[in-house]
Amino acid sequence: MDDYSLITSLVTGFGLALPFGYVAEKFFRAPALVGYILAGLAASVLPGLPPVNPKMIEQLAEIGVMLLMFGVGLNFSVHDLVRVKGVAIPGAPTQMVIAASLAACVAMGFWHWDFGAAVLFGFSIAGASTVVVTKALELRKLTNEMNGQATLGWLVMEDLVSVILLVCLPPFAAAVHGDQTVSLLGVLLDIVKTLAWAAVFVSLMMVVGRKLLPLMLREVARTGSRELFTLSVLGAAIVIAYGAGAIFDVSFALGAFLAGMVMQESRFAHRADEDKAFIATVYKYAFVGLMLDWHVFLEKPLEIFLVVLIIMVGKMTFSTTIVVLLRWPLDTALTIGSSIGQIGEFSYILAGQGIALKLVDASIMSVIVAASIMTIALNPLLFLAALALCFDLTLFITVLTLF
Repeated sequence: MDDYSLITSLVTGFGLALPFGYVAEKFFRAPALVGYILAGLAASVLPGLPPVNPKMIEQLAEIGVMLLMFGVGLNFSVHDLVRVKGVAIPGAPTQMVIAASLAACVAMGFWHWDFGAAVLFGFSIAGASTVVVTKALELRKLTNEMNGQATLGWLVMEDLVSVILLVCLPPFAAAVHGDQTVSLLGVLLDIVKTLAWAAVFVSLMMVVGRKLLPLMLREVARTGSRELFTLSVLGAAIVIAYGAGAIFDVSFALGAFLAGMVMQESRFAHRADEDKAFIATVYKYAFVGLMLDWHVFLEKPLEIFLVVLIIMVGKMTFSTTIVVLLRWPLDTALTIGSSIGQIGEFSYILAGQGIALKLVDASIMSVIVAASIMTIALNPLLFLAALALCFDLTLFITVLTLF
């Protein structure tokens, strides 16, 4: 079966994703993607399954990253961000820096990690999953409400910061690995060089891609073929992502994000998002689960507990406080705070980049995936608790005003 490692890996990943996703949705009222991750975890525990090739799994997960980042770009709305710029633009980066600093201090103080690994770890858990939050808001019919719009704007800003982090990660890794001859000026020049190549790619996408991609979608849609339309969407995401890395030396994730952002201007963007959404989610979360070593729950329970605590309690406290200080309503603050009390796609992307750049070893992925499973599963409870707290505080304030 070694000659069929791609087939056997797909059989195991997709074969387990369906039943686990169904059980998560049907019986535990959790997002199906929790089931997908658990399916990947189960693959390393259940006997008799088709063999999984670890190297193949990494590439399959990378495809999922491209498709997910393409979807983030499709849903990236500058208009939505501008509407809530007063809370999202100052708030999201501030919360990410505070949360990353806390996590980095824990990593260096308790686990004795070096500076580069700690910083990478901190920013890996500082953001939240756009996929999870969007589904939670849709479920509660908050997407078009001001609280939902503020939360989505916050997420858009987090995604933008994470994209910038991906651009700056290679020169940061070079500085961390460098000897004493590495100068601050050299590091800054590396960052400028990376940003310059990214700027060239962005300019090309904005000038050429903005015209060609919507035109391609329109022409393919005129054929009336659903298969060709789906193929054009998936092909654009993967080909542009690969071209970004091969030609402009920027990450696959950034290339896919920009492709989606450009295609977002097409009137077929919503249909494109629907066509790639399912396969992207299953690809990413099922195969990330396959990268998780289940022994981490037994070997590092304290580490996982601390990470979950930072994500769910720390991030919610920081973000809620920031929103209140920016003089937005309490219910908006609690909605944003509870929504970002989990981690998702960007956490895996940053961790994967950190592993590839040798900032951290592969074991960090297991810790992050384990924390992701727990925070995504518990996030609906956090959301309900925040709504209940908001109701109680509003009632209390109303009673006080009566006297």
